[in-house]
Amino acid sequence: MSLTGTAANLVMLAEGGEGGNHESLNPALVGGGALFALLLLLWITTRFNRDR
Repeated sequence: MSLTGTAANLVMLAEGGEGGNHESLNPALVGGGALFALLLLLWITTRFNRDR
């Protein structure tokens, strides 16, 4: 099996037959949640790395 054939099969598997989008997922909400989580982790990291 060639690399391009394998890649095409993986893309078709990832799409799931319906285009890969789920109706209940809101991109703005998912992105905002990810941003919030990353900023929270950044804040926690900076609290632990203070020089005293």
